[in-house]
Amino acid sequence: MNRWTLLASGFGTGYARKAPGTFGSLAGLALGAALLTAGHLPLLFGTLISTALGTYAISTLGAAATQDPGWIVIDEIAGQMLTLLALSHLSILGALAAFALFRLFDIAKPGPVAWADSRHDAWGVMGDDIIAGLLAAACLLLLRLVLPL
Repeated sequence: MNRWTLLASGFGTGYARKAPGTFGSLAGLALGAALLTAGHLPLLFGTLISTALGTYAISTLGAAATQDPGWIVIDEIAGQMLTLLALSHLSILGALAAFALFRLFDIAKPGPVAWADSRHDAWGVMGDDIIAGLLAAACLLLLRLVLPL
């Protein structure tokens, strides 16, 4: 396994027998939570770096990777980390809400998420999860108006 395959697979989490996207999201949640404890800036940099490296890794893997095979989960990792940026601080309730909202938008693929998913290139593979992360983050910001997230 080369380094780009290792990165695209979320260091192997994408090879889970069932629900690799969920395992990738859990890896993103763990990494994002660790970065958020250091502050929003480290989390932002981590999100940007995972997005850039993920896009490059997918583009180096060839045409088969642009069909978004299940083992590629770097996109879920980046999208989940992006969602966590909407939290004011790390809490169990906030992390659970971020995870649930991101998975909802990633699986349901409403509007712009489906549009990005239909691109079938490295930008589309990463883009649908980035857009899902942005939508989930927007919902978290609204939830923060009524819940202590």
